[in-house]
Amino acid sequence: MKDIVPDLKVEQIKRLAASGGRLDGRGLDQFRDIEIQRDVLGSAEGSARIKLGKTELIVGIKVGMGQPYSNKPDHGMLATSVELKPIAHHSFDQNITKPMSIEISRVVDRGIRESGMIDLKSLCLESGRKCWMVNLDIMVLNFDGNLIDASTIGSLVALSGTTVPASLFDLGEDFPLPIGNMPISTTFVKIGEHILIDPTGTEEAVADARLTITTDASGDMRAMQKGLSGALYYEDVTKAIEHSIKTGKNIREIIQRRD
Repeated sequence: MKDIVPDLKVEQIKRLAASGGRLDGRGLDQFRDIEIQRDVLGSAEGSARIKLGKTELIVGIKVGMGQPYSNKPDHGMLATSVELKPIAHHSFDQNITKPMSIEISRVVDRGIRESGMIDLKSLCLESGRKCWMVNLDIMVLNFDGNLIDASTIGSLVALSGTTVPASLFDLGEDFPLPIGNMPISTTFVKIGEHILIDPTGTEEAVADARLTITTDASGDMRAMQKGLSGALYYEDVTKAIEHSIKTGKNIREIIQRRD
């Protein structure tokens, strides 16, 4: 989200990046602290509340019955949506946030699908006619940058605790949503000649380019998204991939940890 950033602050951000530092004291390759709350919505089949620095959001999962997509008649369905309201940031309005919402939901959805995290084929009840539909809804409560990664983390936590309500439809006992490989997205911005991971809102506002890389537990890339108009060079991308795999492993361990 673009904010008006004073020229002096822009220069300060660039000077700090050149020396390997940032306004919040992190290194260029350091992720912010992640706070996780599980099962925060009693009416949902799965839910989570996530804080990534000052960025905060809630993810809710509802599982119902639907008709499979015509191009995948033997698969269950996944629908992902992101809600951005003025409560999260003073500059949010529909004209500005609609493209953001679409981009975030598509990147999160793509990572989940391409990694095979959810066994969608096992959610088909009758080919072409009936299947379980997983509705993944993300509501942003406070914005301070990097909504893609925060949304991915929240989605993975919520999905990991989701129960399919089979008994509600007289289809036997409820059962855990079948999940496996866990994709982690990591987002980078380029400011001047320097690459920073997990940008704050201010860093996003002054960045020249943005790159999100989603990797799985094997270190394989499952999705990639380029944003903003600036150029990224081969060295920038290879460096980002290397950090993405390393950071993804650390975040995956945090998500899987049960305190």
